[in-house]
This record gives sequence, structure tokens and C-alpha cells, in this order.
Amino acid sequence: MSLILPGNVASATASTGYDVDNSCRFNDDDSAYLSRTQASGSTTKFTYSAWMKRGKLGDAQDFLDVYNDNNNRFGFFWNDDDQIDMYNKISGSVNFQKITTAKYRDPSAWYHVVIAADTTLGAAEDRIKLWVNGVRVTSFGTNTNPGSSVNFSIHSSSHEQRIGSYGTGSSYYDGLYAEVFWIDGTAYANTDFGEFDEDSPTIWKPKDCKDDLTFGTNGFYLDFADSGDLGDDESGNGNDFTENNIAATDQSSDSPTNNFATLNSLYKSGVTFAEGNTQADNQSSDWTTALSTIGVANGQWYAEFKVTDDASGTTRNSFGVCNATDGTVIAENELGYQPTGAVGDSVGFSSTAVHKNDSDLGWGNSYAVNDIISVALDCDNGAVYFAKNGTWENSGDPTSGASRTGAATITVGETYLLGGTVYNSTYQANFGNPTYANSSDAADANGYGAFEYAPPSGYLALCTKNLAEEG
Repeated sequence: MSLILPGNVASATASTGYDVDNSCRFNDDDSAYLSRTQASGSTTKFTYSAWMKRGKLGDAQDFLDVYNDNNNRFGFFWNDDDQIDMYNKISGSVNFQKITTAKYRDPSAWYHVVIAADTTLGAAEDRIKLWVNGVRVTSFGTNTNPGSSVNFSIHSSSHEQRIGSYGTGSSYYDGLYAEVFWIDGTAYANTDFGEFDEDSPTIWKPKDCKDDLTFGTNGFYLDFADSGDLGDDESGNGNDFTENNIAATDQSSDSPTNNFATLNSLYKSGVTFAEGNTQADNQSSDWTTALSTIGVANGQWYAEFKVTDDASGTTRNSFGVCNATDGTVIAENELGYQPTGAVGDSVGFSSTAVHKNDSDLGWGNSYAVNDIISVALDCDNGAVYFAKNGTWENSGDPTSGASRTGAATITVGETYLLGGTVYNSTYQANFGNPTYANSSDAADANGYGAFEYAPPSGYLALCTKNLAEEG
């Protein structure tokens, strides 16, 4: 089970020296991808470097593709078994293919993938090199290396390069990209793009490298800093990409140097996740709950939830928190109730009332599609507060501390997950990284997150930089 807990935030506490502020969210249901036509360039040497945070698992998804026709194509993708598959086909023949034995199935993590090629090298195994999070991958189930000085099907004026899609319009990527580099004519090492932290030597981090690279004719660098032009090339080459089914709201502050919570797709298979695992959908009459990838045991935390579709007409959602020990059990049921075998506290604000461990607490207004439900979790004082469209239920005061004014109480010292129940409906979770446009992007006191309503004083967005500050 992939879960970021308070004692497991080394990646957040490591001093990066370089902050990545933005990423771009790709939603496969939108057929989202970036595209540009290449020019003439090197056909024997290249480097690809990108940070990726996966959404959907167990499905073939291209993260880079160069396509002319079915007999002349080149690409890298996550295959159906969540392995990295790299291949090249030219004139109908596959002249190299390497498929990792390792499977990459952590939807809470950022993966840094570097692929460097130089077919003029003498050692066959060195002609294609792959690193993931700073470690070279050498174990491949399929391991067909390119021949000496063989050409790749890249860098021709007839070839379209895509990020996030196969060339025929399929195998769309679902998740986040950050710091995407393509180098034409040079095979760089992984250490040209990242480094291990001095204080936490197992933590791989990005570094500011753009000015140290020679990009070549087709090279580019995408930092996704301009929400109005997410395909903008910042390498200096002007190799801009066309955005296809990508909008300004697809820019995210979730990044390799500040990892935000999303919904954990490993908890419940009955939920359909989308929008980089910030959207949960269940169009059946079964109670099921999607929970956060980050659990917290101390501090004050804030999140917002929005029902975007309700097929039942009764808004049978419930938003709140549950004890992480029984997160998997709660995920099969409704927040606010205690299924058989569950321990700890489960509190949920449904469309009729707030419930705790099967008990109706007797307060809570109804809500409907497009209402925004705020959840403020005070781990230090054992309290959960709920608001509907900015007004706190039960005259709640999240800043009341030990008095817990208007709160549902929970046990201090436990680790809690935030999330929501989905029943014949769809909801979107905003842990500070919204998929929808807010009328006012309110940040927390540390400057992180983008919320519709300002977090109460002392409450923070659920991200690793805030976890590091809270200890």
C-alpha cells in the first residue's frame, strides 16, 4: 500500500536548492497530449529526462512518442504491467526494445526517468541507458539492444513528436509531468538532471540544469510555468508544443519538490480515478470511499471537496477523515460508519448530517452538486470541522483549539486520512492542487495550495513541504 506518513517525509525535508513550482496534469479521458513536428537532427543520439507522477495504473500509456507510420515509430511507455517499455521500429523492423522487469506502481510518488542513447558506442548495453530516481536500471525482461550506429526513427520533418499519447491517437497518459527535457545529439547522464541529497543520500532530487545543456536542433525544455501556454519551450530553441485537450486548469503546483496529496488508487478498485487521481467516480449503487495518499498524525490540515456529478439525485456523498490503520476497510464503505473489522475513528459529513462511527451527531446542512465542502482536521486537539461553501457547520470554529467549538471529536495520536465517499456520483478533491478553476486561489499561511476558501489560521495544505514543517 502506497502511503506517505508523517515519519516518511525525507523527500520533503531534503534541501533541494532548486524548487520545481509547476507540473502539467494529463487526463486520459480527455485524450490530452502535446505535439510538435520535428526537424532534421541526430538519428543516433538523444536524451529524455522527465519527472512523472502516475495516475492510472495497469494500462498502456505513452509518455513520449515519435510517429511517422506503423512501420516507422519510436517511443517509451508504461505497459499493461506497469513496466517501462522502450522501442524503435524502422522500415517495419524492430531494431531495439527494452522492457524493465521492475514495475512502477506507486501513485503517491514522483518518478524521475532518464533515457540516454548513443548507438555509436562499442558496448551494446551502453547504447541505451535508463535511470529511475537516480539508479541505473540493468534488469530487463526483453533486452534487444540497437546495433552499432543504428538509426532511430526520430528527427525528421515528417515525424510528429508527442508527449502523453501514441501517434495514432491512443494510449493516453494519465498523471502529471514536470521538468521535461529532450536533447537532440547528446547522450547525457542522469546526474546532469538530478542529484542525491547530501543530508538524505537515498533521496533523488532535481537540479537547475537548463543552462548547462546543449539542446541540439530538436531539443526542448518544458517547465509548465505559463498556464496559458503549457507547451512553451524554455530551452531557447522555440520548439513549442501544441496543447491538445489541455487547459490552463491543468497546470498544477504538485511537483517533485512539493508532493501534494491525491486520492490513493491502490485502496479501492471499484472507483474510477481521473485528473491525476484527484477525481473519483462510481456510477454504481455501492458505497465506496477514496482516501488521500498522505496521512497525518499532528498539526492542522485543510482540504476541499466538490461533487461534480450526481446520478442518484440525492447527493449521497460523505466527506471527512478516517483512521489510517483501517483505511482499506473504510474504503469499501462510507465515511462516518464503522464496517466490520474496523477500528479507530471515522467521521463524515454526508448530505444529511455529520456521522461518527455509525452515530448521527445531529448537525450538518444538506448540500448538492457544485457545493464545496471544506474539511479542517486538527490532529493536535482531536477535532474535525466542516464547512459548506465557506460557512462552518454547527457554528464551528477551527481556531478554537482545545475547546473544539462545533467540531466532531476524534482520538489524538492516531494517523488520519482525508477523503470522500462516492455513490452513483463523481467528486473532485482539492488538497491544494485543484483540477477546476477557483474564483479566488487562496493559499495557506506558508503560501502553498490554491483553495476556493481561505484555510483557517494555522491550517495547511496537505503537501510534503508542509509535512516537513510540521515534523
